[in-house]
Amino acid sequence: MFSFYLVTIHQENQRTLKDKIILIVGGTGGIGSAIARNLSKQGAKIVIAGRNRTKAEEIAKELNADGGDAYAIDVDVTNPTSVVNLANQVKDGLGKVDVLVNAFGQGIIQSIGDIKPEAAKEIIDVNVFGTFLVTQTLLPFLNENANVLMFPGTMGKFVMKNSSIYSASKFAIQGFTKALTEELKREKVKFTLFYLGGVNTAFWDDERVQMRVKKEAMLSPESVANTVAATLALPDNSALNEIVLQPESHQLV
Repeated sequence: MFSFYLVTIHQENQRTLKDKIILIVGGTGGIGSAIARNLSKQGAKIVIAGRNRTKAEEIAKELNADGGDAYAIDVDVTNPTSVVNLANQVKDGLGKVDVLVNAFGQGIIQSIGDIKPEAAKEIIDVNVFGTFLVTQTLLPFLNENANVLMFPGTMGKFVMKNSSIYSASKFAIQGFTKALTEELKREKVKFTLFYLGGVNTAFWDDERVQMRVKKEAMLSPESVANTVAATLALPDNSALNEIVLQPESHQLV
């Protein structure tokens, strides 16, 4: 209902995504792939970037078979050379990016005493350093009025039991993004923070996420993708800085 409202209230001057270049880093995940499918149907050119090149190619092939225009690139978000290579491939092959979707990340929900130091470092490296590296590298490759979408989730806004390292990484994304909004407001780059409640993805299947949940009560990746599409349809002279999207029912077992 909320997504529909966002689209229709600005129907007379909403933007079209046809032929826009959408780079989805983390495009092989549940949320990223749902966004790719949604925006591809609207005529956007989709670049799916992720660690799993095979899966990225499978999704791109699916979109192309459905009449889309999609491409697959492998990337390690913690490796500067890999991220620079991603930026150059997109620029040389398609042009400057209209929408950068940072939909990657790793999770860990454990008590502080059980968290292995190497696991904590990996979470910080991927979620925090990776977000910094991808964003910093891609900024010069963005078109005017480009959108940058971040997904700190609700644990980047509200903490919960056993979320210490995960929330720390997600609060870092919130602070990073809000600071960039101020720093780059004259550069015509728009940032949106998506604070999502539980989404039914493989995130909850990770053995490091020690939390019993009812996945069927969660948001679907498709509902998230609809909200993203509605956000991107807003006119160039407006920006949705933050949005909280929650399931309407309790998700814990």
